[in-house]
Amino acid sequence: MEMCRFGLVLVFVLWVALPAEAQPPNVIHRYRNFLNQHVYSDMSEKKCNSEIDKRRITDGNTNNCKKVNTFIKASSNLIKTVCGRATGLYTSGQPFPVVTCKLQSGDRRPHCDYGRKGYESTRYIKIACDQGWPVHYQEDEVVVG
Repeated sequence: MEMCRFGLVLVFVLWVALPAEAQPPNVIHRYRNFLNQHVYSDMSEKKCNSEIDKRRITDGNTNNCKKVNTFIKASSNLIKTVCGRATGLYTSGQPFPVVTCKLQSGDRRPHCDYGRKGYESTRYIKIACDQGWPVHYQEDEVVVG
């Protein structure tokens, strides 16, 4: 019985110590940027201003306010499954809840105002993937019904 416990502990320690699937060095920055701009499982319609400001989301590498930003309300691991291990543009096989924030006023950060609330919906998401890692939110398709 003692040997069995030792074996279980050893398996657990090895499982915790082994690194997760490593991101290729040329993908890390784009993947982290994707997560920052588009992934937040606890996003709500009322958090557009606070989250976009806190995450310093802008239009590209400028300080301009982003006209529209969409947050996917799911874990990064679930979103990553859309990519599989591939590179290219993929549409999810399942719909995801999203919150879309639209700029109401302001031109440059930190004066971007997304109004009192965003718009929550369920959509099939389309993302660009690089070596199995989501790196760009392309668009989505509203689920009717």
